[in-house]
Formats: sequence, C-alpha cells, structure tokens
Amino acid sequence: MMLGFEELLRSLQDCVISENEAAENVSRTLRLFLQKLSESSRSGVKRCKERCLEEAVQLLRQLSEAQLSGLENDHLTLLVRLLISTQLQMVGISTACRKVDQMLQHLAKVDHQLVFRETRECFHSVVHSDQILCFEDLQRACMFLEDSTVGREVWRESYMSMLNKVSELLPVALQQESLRDGPLCYITVKVCLQIFQLLSSDVAPLVWDEEQRAPVQKILQTLMAIILGQCCNRDTRLLAGTAVAMLINTASENGAGGAAAWSLLQVSHLEPWLLAVGVLRVQCDPAEKDGVARLAVCRGLLTCCRPHILLSSHEDAPENRLLLHGLFPLVFTLCEEKLDCHYFAFEVLNLWLKKVKECLADLWKVTRVRLLPDNCTLLQQLIHLIWTNAESPVDGVSETARSAFFLLLDLYEMDCKQFCDTKRALYLTLLERIMKLPWEAKAKYHRLCALLPYLGTDKLLDQCPEISSHLLKCLSTNHLAPCGSELYKSLIQQQRRELCDGSSSHAELDLASHWARRWQSVLHEALTSEVPLLQNNSATQLLPCTFQVFPSAVDHMLASLDPYTPGHLHAWACILSSYRAVTGDSLWALQGSSTLETLQLALGSADDKVRLAALNLLCCCPKTKDTPTPQEMAIMRTFIPQNLNCDSSPFRQHFQAGVKKFLIRIRDGCLAYVRGQKGKKKGESSHSERTQDLLDQGMGFVEWLSQLPYTYLAPGHSYQRKKTALLLLSAVLETCTDTWSPDRKKGQPPANISSLISCARQRGQWDFFCRTKQLVLLSCLEDSTNEIRELAAGLLLRFFPPSFLDDLTEVLHTRTKQLLCSPRVQEAQMGALMMKILLQKSKHQCEGCRLNSRESNSKAFCMVKVLVKELEEHYLTAKADMMLAAREKPIHGALSALQRCLLETPNSVYDTLDPSLNMEVLGLLENISLLLLGVLYGDPEACASEKDAPPSFCDMGNAISSLIAQTSAGGQAEGEECVLLSEEHSLVLTCCWVSLKEIGIFLGSLVEKILTQSKQPSKCLLTKQDLIKAAEIFKNILLKCRHWGAVEGCCIGFTKFCASLLSSSDPELRDIPAQMLKKGLQVVQCLRSTSVTRRAAGLPMLILCILSAEEASKARPLLAHSMQTLLETARTPLNDDWDQTLDLPQVCAVHTLQALVRSTALGAAILQFASDVAILSLTLLSSPCWAMRNAALQLYSSLCTRMLGQRSTSEEAGPTQHAMSPAAFFFHYPALQPFLLGELRGSAQDLEGPPNEAKLHLKPSLYPILTLLAQLQPGVQDSAETLSDFLPPLLQLSASPIYSVRMMASKALVAMTPPSEYMNILINLTSQLPSPQQQCSHNRLHGQLLQIKAILERALCGNSAPSDDLFEVLSRIIASLWMVTEAQRCPLVRAVYLDVVDALRRFCCETYLSDLSSTLLRHLQTPQQSLQVGVSSFHEKAIHFLCADQQWACKIWENFSSASPDLRLTLVAWVLDGQSLRQTGLKEVVQRVLQANLREALLSRSVEYCRSYLAALVAVMARGDTASSQRVVLLAPLEEPVLLECLDLLLRDLEDQRGGPEFLSQAFSAASLLLSHWPQSSLKISMIQRWCGILECLWAPDVPEVLRIACAEALCVAGAPLMSHTMKEYSTLVPIMIRLINTGLYLLQDQSQEVRIKAACFASVLHHARRGQSQRNVYLMQVNQALPFLLDVLLEECWDAPGTLEVLMCHLPQSDLRSVLRQASVEGCSSLYEQDEANVFAEPSVMSVHVLPYLLQMAEKYSQSSSLARSLNSWAQDNAAQVVDGLAVCKEVQPAESLTPLWLALLVDPRFHSTLCGLLTRAAFLLRLLKTSNCIQHLCDPLSVNTHLQDVCSVLTQNGVHFPSALTAAVAGELPLRQSAQ
Repeated sequence: MMLGFEELLRSLQDCVISENEAAENVSRTLRLFLQKLSESSRSGVKRCKERCLEEAVQLLRQLSEAQLSGLENDHLTLLVRLLISTQLQMVGISTACRKVDQMLQHLAKVDHQLVFRETRECFHSVVHSDQILCFEDLQRACMFLEDSTVGREVWRESYMSMLNKVSELLPVALQQESLRDGPLCYITVKVCLQIFQLLSSDVAPLVWDEEQRAPVQKILQTLMAIILGQCCNRDTRLLAGTAVAMLINTASENGAGGAAAWSLLQVSHLEPWLLAVGVLRVQCDPAEKDGVARLAVCRGLLTCCRPHILLSSHEDAPENRLLLHGLFPLVFTLCEEKLDCHYFAFEVLNLWLKKVKECLADLWKVTRVRLLPDNCTLLQQLIHLIWTNAESPVDGVSETARSAFFLLLDLYEMDCKQFCDTKRALYLTLLERIMKLPWEAKAKYHRLCALLPYLGTDKLLDQCPEISSHLLKCLSTNHLAPCGSELYKSLIQQQRRELCDGSSSHAELDLASHWARRWQSVLHEALTSEVPLLQNNSATQLLPCTFQVFPSAVDHMLASLDPYTPGHLHAWACILSSYRAVTGDSLWALQGSSTLETLQLALGSADDKVRLAALNLLCCCPKTKDTPTPQEMAIMRTFIPQNLNCDSSPFRQHFQAGVKKFLIRIRDGCLAYVRGQKGKKKGESSHSERTQDLLDQGMGFVEWLSQLPYTYLAPGHSYQRKKTALLLLSAVLETCTDTWSPDRKKGQPPANISSLISCARQRGQWDFFCRTKQLVLLSCLEDSTNEIRELAAGLLLRFFPPSFLDDLTEVLHTRTKQLLCSPRVQEAQMGALMMKILLQKSKHQCEGCRLNSRESNSKAFCMVKVLVKELEEHYLTAKADMMLAAREKPIHGALSALQRCLLETPNSVYDTLDPSLNMEVLGLLENISLLLLGVLYGDPEACASEKDAPPSFCDMGNAISSLIAQTSAGGQAEGEECVLLSEEHSLVLTCCWVSLKEIGIFLGSLVEKILTQSKQPSKCLLTKQDLIKAAEIFKNILLKCRHWGAVEGCCIGFTKFCASLLSSSDPELRDIPAQMLKKGLQVVQCLRSTSVTRRAAGLPMLILCILSAEEASKARPLLAHSMQTLLETARTPLNDDWDQTLDLPQVCAVHTLQALVRSTALGAAILQFASDVAILSLTLLSSPCWAMRNAALQLYSSLCTRMLGQRSTSEEAGPTQHAMSPAAFFFHYPALQPFLLGELRGSAQDLEGPPNEAKLHLKPSLYPILTLLAQLQPGVQDSAETLSDFLPPLLQLSASPIYSVRMMASKALVAMTPPSEYMNILINLTSQLPSPQQQCSHNRLHGQLLQIKAILERALCGNSAPSDDLFEVLSRIIASLWMVTEAQRCPLVRAVYLDVVDALRRFCCETYLSDLSSTLLRHLQTPQQSLQVGVSSFHEKAIHFLCADQQWACKIWENFSSASPDLRLTLVAWVLDGQSLRQTGLKEVVQRVLQANLREALLSRSVEYCRSYLAALVAVMARGDTASSQRVVLLAPLEEPVLLECLDLLLRDLEDQRGGPEFLSQAFSAASLLLSHWPQSSLKISMIQRWCGILECLWAPDVPEVLRIACAEALCVAGAPLMSHTMKEYSTLVPIMIRLINTGLYLLQDQSQEVRIKAACFASVLHHARRGQSQRNVYLMQVNQALPFLLDVLLEECWDAPGTLEVLMCHLPQSDLRSVLRQASVEGCSSLYEQDEANVFAEPSVMSVHVLPYLLQMAEKYSQSSSLARSLNSWAQDNAAQVVDGLAVCKEVQPAESLTPLWLALLVDPRFHSTLCGLLTRAAFLLRLLKTSNCIQHLCDPLSVNTHLQDVCSVLTQNGVHFPSALTAAVAGELPLRQSAQ
C-alpha cells in the first residue's frame, strides 16, 4: 500500500539530507523542489497550488538526467511515489495534474519502467479491488486517462478490467435514487466518454466485432437509460449522449457508423424501440418526454462524429443524408418547442451549422445541387428560427441566434460562389426586412453587422441613411449601446478595408479625411451631448475603435472643439485619453503648449466626468514602464488632495483605478532603472543622472501618496474623504508592496519588486507598516460606516505584519469585549470585526490554548470556545431578565463575532470546532431562537407549539410592552398611549430581530462550510439529526416571526443551508429540504388564523429559498411540484362561507407565486409556467375576495416584468415599452394568445348594442391585459399575420365608457399594429369621424381620436416623405374642425383633437391653422359660465398649441392681465415647462408681461399661483445656462416705487417665513434677481442689508435644502454683481462683501452636493468677472478650488477690514480640549441610536488647513494696517491663555510608551482630532503673531510656546494622530503656500 504524501515527503527529505554522494547543488535543488511540493499540498487555493507546482517543475528541470541517475534507486522510487501521491491529491485540478505529469515524464527519461510500474500499482489498486468503484476511484481513473501520459499506457493494458468495473457500477448507480442524480453517476459517464474517446482503437472491436461485447453492451444499455430520462440530472444526460455518439464514432467502416447513427435518431419515438450499434443491440424505453433525450443525441452526434458518419445515407432512402435529413428536423423541432433547455437547443443549432460548413464541399459532391437556393424550405426554416428567437427572454438564446445568423450568411455566400450566383438576392431581401425593424430592436444592429461584409459600407449607408441617428439613440440606451457600438466598429473597419483595397499606400491623413466625411459630425454630436449615457458610451466604446482603425482622426476631432463651450472640455479629455491609450503617443505632442492649459481647466472642472476624463488622460499609457514626467507628477500632487471628498461612488472607483495606473507606471519605471543599475556600462552617466532624478521623484511621489491617506482617516472627516483615502492607500499597498494575492489573476506586483522596496527603504522611505499607521487603521475599525470598517480591516489583514504588538492586542481585546455587549447593532458589528482581526493578528495564546492538544489552530479553537461561552452567558441573561440582556448582553454581538471567527478566517472549520463544541453551538442557537420568538409571541408555550401563524405587528408590540411593564415598577399608566416607541421597546425589538437575523445567516453559512469541507461523510461534524434540528430553527424563524429584517436575513442563511443539502450525495440529507417544502406547501393549503397583513409573512420565503437552492442543471422537480401545487391551490374556488378576516389558502398561494416570480434566483426557470400564472392572475381579478384580487394584481405585475425582459431606458422609447415585440412575445408564450384574445373579444362584445343603452360592464382583467400589450415593442412587422385578430377588438374598445381603458387601448393598438397597417387603420378611423349634424357617442369619438393620435405619432416618428394616404387622413382631420368649436361640448374630445392636429401640424396649411388658432383664442378669452369636467385639460392643450406659434403666443400673453385666474395659472405653468425659453422673441414678451403683473401676483391670496408665478419669472429672467457670461437685463425696468414695493413684499415674506420652503425659495430667487437689476441708489443699500440678513439665516445646515439651494443661487445672481469692481467706491459694501464670502464658504461645505455646486458657480462667476473675460463663457470650477479662491478674494480685498479675522476664525473648530477629555471619559451609550450631525459633510479639521495660510499671512501684514493690528492684538489677548492651556493639556494626555484604553478612546473620538487641529492652528497663528508683534510679548513666552507646540506635534504624530502637511509646516515655522485658484 502506498504511503501518504506526508510520510513520503518526510522520508525523501531525510534521504536528501543524508545523501553524501550527491553534489551540493543537486541536494539544494531537491530540497527546494520538495519544499515547493509541500507548499502546494498545504495550500487550499487553486492558483497557489498551480504556482508552487510550476516552480517545482522548473526546479526539477534544472537537474539533468545524469544528475537524477546518480540518485539511489530507493530514493528515486520515493520521488516517483511522492509525485504520484501529489497527482492523486490534485485529482480535481486538471492543470495541476498536468504539471505533475511533466515532472513524472522528466523522471521517466531516467527510468521509464519505474514510473510505469509505480503508476500501474496505483491504478491496479483501483481496478483490482473487490469493492465497487467509488467517486474517488473514478476521479483517479479519469485523471490517469486524461492528464497522465504514463497513466494512459497503464490504461491500455488494463482497460478491459476497468470496463467490467464500470459496467458493474453503472446499473447500480442508476437503480439507487441517492446515486442516480448525483456526482457519482456523472463521473461514471465521464469515464465512459474518455474511454471511448482516448482508447477508441481498443474499444472498437468490442462494438463492431462479435467477440467480447458483454461489458460494452451493459454500458450502452445504461447510457441509453440515462439519456431517455431515468436520470434527472440534465448535465449527466447530455454527457451520456456525447458518450454514445463517441462510441459510434469508433466505427472504421462508413456504413456501420452511419447505420448506428440513424438508429440512434429513433430517440424521438414515443414507443419502445431497438438501438443497433454494430453488434450491440439495446432495447430503449423512453421515460421522459422533455426533449433532453433528443437534445443529448443531436448534441453528441454533432460534437463527436466524423464527416463520413454525418453524411451517411439512410438504407431505406439513399437520397437522405444524416446531417440534413436526419439531424436537422430534430434540431428544428427542438428549437421550436418551448422547453427548459431552449438555450442548449440553440447551441445544437449552431453546432449543426458549423458541421454543415465543415462538410459543405462533401455535401456538394454528394447532392450535386445548391444547399441554400433562394426561397428553399431549409433557408426559410433557418431564417424563421433565427428571426423569432432574436428577442428570446431565455438567457443566451438571443446571442446564440445571432451566431447562427453569421454562420448562415457565411454558408449562403459559399454556396453562391460555388454555383456562380452573382445576384445574391437574399442580402437585399434581408436588408429590407431588417430596416423595417424599429430602432429599439437589438437584433437590427447584430444583423446589420452580419450583412455588412457582403453588402459593403457605401451600399449599406446609402440604403439606410438613418443608421447614424439610430446609432446615437442606441448609445443613449443602456442595453442597446453595445450592439450600436459594435455596428459602428464593423462599419469603420469595413470602410478602411474598402479604402485600402489590399494596398498600404494610402496616407493616414487621407484615410482619416474619408472617415471624417461620414462620421466626424456623428461623434462630435455624441461626445458633446447633454445626455450622460450618450456622452459616456461614445467616449468608452466609439473612440477607442476609431483610433485603432483611423489614428489620424484625432486631428479632425480636436479641430472642432472649444474648451470654454459646455461639453467640449469633456470631449477634449476623452479624445486625448483614448488616443493616448490606443497609440501611446505623448500627452504633450498634440496642440502644443495649449495642451497643459486645457488639461488644467479639465482637472479643475466642476463636472466629475470631465475631471475623470482628464485624470485618465494623465494616467493612461499602453506601456507601463513609461515613467510619468516630473510635470505629470506635480499635476497629480495638486489634483489628488482636491478630489478626496467627492460624493460619487463611481468617481471614487475610477479615481482609484487612475491613480493605480499612475503608480504602476512609476513602479515599473523605477524597477527598470534599479535593474538597469546592475548591468550599467561605462559612459552612461548623463543618462543615468536623468533616470536617477526620475527614480528620486517616483519614489518621493509614492512616499507622499502613502502618507496622504493617514492624514484624512482620523474620525471627524467625512465618509467620502475616508473612503477615497482608503482606496488610495489600497492602491499604494497593492502596487508597491511584495504581496502576492492567490485570488487575483491580474494586477499582481512583479516578482522582483523586493529590490525596489529595498532601494526605497535604504533612502528612509516606503515604511508602509509602522506602528503609528496601524493605530490610524485601528481607529477606522470603529467608524460609523460598515464600508470604512471593512476596508480598513482588509488592509490590516492583507498587508500589515502577521501579529500586533502586545500592548495593541491587550487594549484591543478589552475594547472588543465592551463593543460586543453594546445594544447598538453598529457597535456590536465593530466588536465582531475586531475579534476576527484579533484572532488572526494576536501572536500570544491564552492558557486554554496552550494546554489544548490541538497543535495547529489551537488559538482559533480556544477563541471560538470563549465566544461560545460568551454567547451562552448572553442567553442565560436574556432568559433571566430580557430587559437587562437587551441593554448589556444583547446576543447579536456575540453571534456576529462567532460567525466571523468561524467562517471568515483562513482556518478550516474542522480545526476550530469539535463535535461537542458543535453540538453546544447548535443547542444554543435553538434555545436562543425559541427564547426570542417567545418574547415576540408574549407566550413561550404558544411559540413552542406547532401553530405556524406568526403574531401580527400589533401582537408583537403588545408582547414587548407587557415585558417592559413586568420588568419596570408598574410601567406606563393604564390607558396611556404613546405614538412613538419607547427606548426600552426599541432595545428589546432590536435585540430580538437582529439576533434572529444573525442566527439565520450564521447557521446557514456554518452548515455550508461544514458540509463543503467534509472529506468523509462518516467524520462530518453534523449528523442528520443535527441538520433536522437546524431546519427546525429556520422553520421557526421564517414561520413564526413577521419582522422583515429577521426574515430577510434568515433567508440568506436558509438558501445556503438548502443548497448544501440538495447538492449532497447522501439521499437522506437531500430529503430534508424536500420534506420542509412539503410541510410548507401543506401550511399554504391550510386555513390560517386572523392576520393583519395577509402577506403570508415568511412562508413564501421558506418555499422560495428551497426552490432557489435546487440545482439548475437538474430538471428542478421541486419547482415543478411546487408550481403545480400552488396553481391548484390558487384555482380552488372559495367556500360559500369564506371569512375575509382569515388568511385564505388561495391568497397565500398567490402571494407565494408572486415571491417565486419576482425571484432573480429562479430566473428563466419560472418562465415555463408563465402562461399558466398569467391566466390564473387575470382570472382571479374577478374574485369576490378583495385580498385575492389584490394578491392577483401584484402577481400579474411581477410576472409582466419577468416576461417582458429588459426595459428601455431611453427617452425616445417612452417609459412603458419593452424590448420584446408582440410576435416574439406570443412565440414564447403561445398559450396566452387565445386567452388574451378571448378576453378582449368578450370585453368588446359587451360594448355592442343600441347607442343609447348603458354599457358599463366591468371586466376586471381588461385593463391589465391592455397594459401588457401596450408595453410590447411597437413597429415590428408581423410577417405571419398571426396577430391581426387582435386589431378588431382593440378598435372596438375605443367606445369603452372608462377613460383609462380608452387610453390604454390606443397604446395597445400601436404595439399590436404592424407598420404596414398604420395608414389603413388611420384611413378607417378617420372615415368614421362624424359631421356636426351626426349623432355620435362622445366616448367612441374620444377613443377613436386617441387611437388616431397614437398611430399618427408612431407612423410619423421617422423622416420619410408623406404619402397620399397621409394627405387623405389630413384632409379628413381638417374637415372635422368643428370638433374644437363650441359645437363639440366635450372638452376631452376637443383636447385630443388638438393633439391629433399637433401631430400633423407640419403638413397643415396656414389657413386652417389660422382658423383653428383664432377659434381657440376666442374660446380662451370667453368667460366660462360653469365648471365642466376636462375643461382645464383642454385649456392647457390649447395654450400649448397657440404658444407653439410666436404670433398667436404674443396675442394670448398680451391679454394676460384680463385672463381668468385659472388661465393665468395655466400660462405660468406653460412657462415652467421651459417652452418659452426656446423662442427669443416670445421670451421677451413673456418676461415683460410677468414683470408688469408682479405686484398683483405678490398680493394674490393663492400661494400656489404666487409660487408658480415667481418660478416662471425667475425662469425667464435668469440665465438659461450657468456657463453663459451674458446677463439678462430688465426689458422695461420697473419704476423704482413699484420695484421697491415688490422687493419689500418679497423680503417681508422671507423675514416672516410665510408660505413654506418651496414658496420661500422662489421668493428669494425672485428678490435676488430684482435686486441685481436695481440701479444704484441709497435705498438699495438698505435692501441689500436686509437681503444679506436673510442670506445668513438660510445657509444653516438645519434649514430645508430647497432654501439652501436658493441661497446659493442668490449668491450667483446678486452676490457676484455686488462684489464687482464697479461697486468698490461704496465703503459700506466691504462688510457686505465679507458677509457674502462668509456665506459662500459655509455653502461650499454644505451636505448637499447641489448646494455646493451652486456655491462654486458663485465663485466661478466672480472669478470670471475679476479676470475680465466678458466674451467667453464662465468656466465652472470645482468646489475644492472655489473655497481657496474665495479666501484669496477675502484676503486681497478685505485683509484689513474688521470682520475678516472673525470670518476666518469662525471656520476653525473649537479648541477646548478639556471638555473633550471630560466627555471621552464617560463610558457607555445613552441611547440605542446616535444623533447625526446636521451636516455630516463638513470637516472642521480640513477647514482649519484651508484657513491657516491666510491667518499666517494676516500675521505677516501686522505692521501694514493699524486697524488690522488692533484686531490681531485683541484676538491674542482674548485667546493666548486658552491656547497655552490647551498645549499644556496636550502634554498631560500624551500617551505612554504602550497603548492605553484611554488613548484608544481618544483616537476614535471625532471631537478629539478636530479640536487638536483647531488648537494647533490657533497655536501656529499665535506663534507667528508673537514674532511679528511686540505688543503681545507679555502674554506668553514665544520660545516656550514654540517648544511645546513642536513637542506636542512630534509625540502625537508618533502615536496615531497624523496632521496635514500644511499644519506641520506651520508648526515647524514655515509659511504654507496657499492654493490660488487664479
């Protein structure tokens, strides 16, 4: 018997060590070789194993045959055995086995017989065993046959024995249910396939000769049984089909193989049949009729059989060939049927096409006719399959159909060439058919790509001129962008091929000019578009392929761009970055010196997209060794700090990716230099100096970037800044440390990076893992956000040293214990994460660990044991006193810690758990769940009963209230009710639901890991009883708790639990979920108790989890059974005495069906039941039970979303249309067509009868059906005309008395009408329009007009020329002008008639339009005598129609003051739609009217009218584009008294806060606009003062956001003009300027991104005005550039003003360190939830860094102004003592040499860091003042202050407090440079 790997390894190591004869280098190489084998064996990660084995291969190859021959025979034998043992270990990893085989082959060169003998001995231990083959035996047999060269030789020697063993095993495996669908059956079939494939010459005689056929006969019999359905596993059945086909392929004689293949095609027969394969005869009895058998046979024959078999003829019909007449009908039928295996059927269709292409020449020889003549049946069938499945909702089918289309066209082209068909009529026919598809059809673009090579670019684009516009629409739509960009790429590639025409003499510039004529305007429009999707997709998908094909196109694209035009800057950056990434050309090569200027503009833009594109331009380069230039590094040093606090998560991800690219370039460039130093030759000194400079700068940049994140990771910084800082730190550590990650294929550091690291460390740089940095990351573990905690923990575990220092471990352990007992979920999660880190980073073991007998992982075992004891203590506390437990031992923290330590660490669960501990954990989980459910029930006995109805939310609330009342002394007074939950109630409820959720997640993950890591079932930690107990825990939580948080969390674990059991090889374990499902379905079918919610609580989720866990590769019997049961239950009629207060089984079944339909886990599997579910839900809408109708409607809505597939996100497609056409929909769901049609016809018949008869027959299913049809994609031609039956009932429904039915019927009509019928229907509908004298139904007329409007809008969406039919329709519409006059009394009819005319407006004559407009104007000016339904809608349509013509719009606006209030409100609403802003002349009229009527509007009592009026006034007066430098002036300036009164009214409303936030925001905007246009006067100053006072009230963070936005807009509108240079003569404006700048500074720190951006606009406008660039657009700068700019303006303009110092100081954080220390010393949390700050984005410590340089500059200007000197002296006298005291406190709290709990508490306190920054900023300012002023020397000693300041900074920096470089520079006496925005 062969020894185990470890024994062999030890023996061989001993031999190598004692080997005296061997040379030293041989011995050393062998030791390294054995070490690599050992590492590979120990590693649990596949890539690690492969890496170690590859290194072992290289080491062994270093030893020559002679050196290996020198080893003793025993040693060589041990080496061979060790490698075979390694191969057996790696049996599941094919690549690893092949690497070991390479080593064995190397040894075989030395002694082949030895390797053969040892391999045979190992193989014989499998073959000649008396026991039946097990799974491991078959794995080894597969490995020897497939991955071992010598193993295959051994196989040939013993194949008969193995065949006999397999023939014995297969029937046994098939008979036992436990083995039939499991991995054993699959691998046995795999062995058969490999034998037939790799040993075909040996197997052939057994099949085709009479002798020795017994084992193969039995194998074939069993394989056919598997194929025909005795096995449910689809993968096994498909593999069996391949194996049988491979057996047939062993035939050497043409006829025999073909006859066997023809015989196998009887698989489609429904009755028993006989299979003949050579001399083998097998009786076949179909067990399943699901199509998988036919699929397996077709797939196998097409995959395995050689051409001579595929082209064989049928003995009864010699003209029939297997490939064409035998296989294709089967394949066609499979693709037509709606089976669960539809995707595989289309895969087989592709295989068939490929085989036809491969055998085409032989087919022509055999048949002597064309394969695909035009209009032949085969061609039509193939096109039909491809066309109808292009929109299939089944994953993968549409892509496979697309591949089939490419293959078909290729076949057709070959066929035409062979038979000299030059017409190729199919191409134009297909093109015509494709172009009829609407632009929304994805298949359109794929098919054009396929046709393009056969038609040519010019022909295609000339025939289809709208392609370019369709491409732009595609790129504006998410799911169409890839196919649109693929078509563009195909077009330009084909264009270049045609231009070059086989030669390479064309100049690139000439080629680019040809490209530009076709495409430059298209790309320019896309790149500068305002649609973000179009902009982004064109940049990422069109530009790269453009430059790959036409590199010189870049000149054409850049020539048309102006950086100051909106959209152009982004386009510029995208073009250059894409060009650089593709070509590798220098950034500075294009556009000369202007490149840097434009790049700086892009990097500082307010638009995130522009900055990212510029960053990508800076960072990208195809050559990673292309080191960035010093200029690029300097730009990055400025850019990175300015972009740390961006709100956008995608921005952060792309930012990290860009910086990482930049770092890789630095690293690889520096590494190349370091390597070059070793081989440097003489005379290279000048080049060396340059590269040395680059090395210094590169290493310096990395050092700077590695320090930067720690500055911003302290508590108190915003989430955005900390997240970005951690991402950047991760980029540095991933790039510049020697850490290899086995789970990553790319992005690994170079193998020789250690040389670069050593070089940096010698320079005192790159110390990434020092103690102070560890402290900073440890403080992040207590961050309030989960993302920051996990990121920091990941960096600590992945990169930092393997163990913490002792003081860190001890303090962390204490802190962890505190956090685990916190009732706050967030803090308990912090403790759990810390416990996980301590487990992996603590180097010392506790006493229990050291005494433990386990050698490895005893520390983990001990910690788990401690946590189990902790959990037990929590449970016992809760059992004794639930209130106490909820406060001090809330269970969920210990559960979470246990889960992390057991399941999220590298240790095996078998090393950290033993059976007794595992039992203890399971028992605890069961007891805790019962206890907590008992608390929610209020009665533990009721909870423990079999009653599955959960308590309602009311019951749970009462139970918790009773518990609180029992615990407290009397509780609340009787009868007293509180709407809000008490603190105690929240504590108990949170403890219960979070703990139940954690139990579910933990238990499921634990079972999954135990079963996954269980190598032998007998040694598994979980018995069947344990798993049944676990299942009961899940059932209790899901069925007895209604809290959704607990149910949802439990579902995560329960799905893992079920998946683990269902994938088990043990049938008893697989039966556990099945039994749970059975019980769950029984619960559904039972009448349940009274409930409040009727949503079945967790019962649907229990069923869903089990079904989601079912293996997709199998037939999903559980899903089929469940759907059948649920459908039958839901269809059961209600009893006559049904009770609406009870949960009815039918309702519960429908809710459960809804959960299954909505589940993404079931995906396409549920679609096979879609028709039945849809019919059920529509039928149940007529139920008398409200709960049933409600449930059915929800189910129907979910099902429609599932059936219709991907929804269009483009504006043109509309909000309701999906990507599936009616023909495709009914092709996939054929059962729905007759049902829906029947329902529609029934509803239409109800409308028939005499015209005066009432017809309000409600049909509950009608509207949902119409909604479904309306969502289908319109504009697709129905070639088969199978849907024409839908049109008559839809047309009849125009007469419905229900408005919404008429509206939806019109939309459904558009979707169901093919484009060819548009005009016929329009002519039909318009012919029915009545004359004024005819009596008609208003409902029918309204419905017909709606249908005319809908069809017209669809028919006219293209740009085709109008037809005669259209003019006929137009003439009938014109003749019906009476419908808009008083003769038509229904306003709704009049309104929709206007819509119809509006659609046809461009075709109408001026006379008609004039008559219509005058009629409308006359009606609007006539006072309304009475209220009428629909009149306001008609007025709105009329105003929109009139205002579309400027002449009529002016007329109606001129009568604004005399119009009715409702009409004025409608006119104002029209302005707010943005219509007036498009016409300059009309805009002026509207502005004049609104200004003239402003006073009257302000005095109006209607708040809605006043608000809308002010919004309209602001819309027409304000600039349409923020970037515009033009100001709007008052066309007719209001007289000063009127202006004064209006302003006073507005400001008074604002001061008194009247009218609500929306009104006040509009009032403030209007007031600001009026103020900005007021001529200079003394009265204006008083108004400005009032306005400023309001401004200062509105920036506060607790003010509603809409008012803060208005505040920022007011700064742009009025603040910037007030601060212009022309107003400097007013001395009173300097304080106003200071107040405006101060407001701007606060708004730039606002929590709302919109507020910050608008405040940055204020700075941008101010910057623009100061630079005097009146002709150019305003450049909108980034927020982080706007802030220093405003500070610059403040210091330049107001440096000596009295209020300037006060403004700067008010932005510093407070510096009272003593109060912070007092609050930090108070332990414990006062409430369950912590109150958030009003502004979580504001960062006082960052603000102090911004302000400090300006304070120091003011100190430097001390002597230049007496007023400034007085301000500074006053400040020093008031604050010097406090600053000195603060420094003294700092010295007192300076940490000891080791970490203490107090210091850790301070490190995680956000107030501590911001207070320190405020204190040190003031201290640095005071120190500078002491140097510049002699008047304050008496306040303190400058030298003492300086010494204390530097000491404090030094000690704090060494103990985890990192300060920004500006602050440390100021402490060191340097003057930090301010970042000027100019």
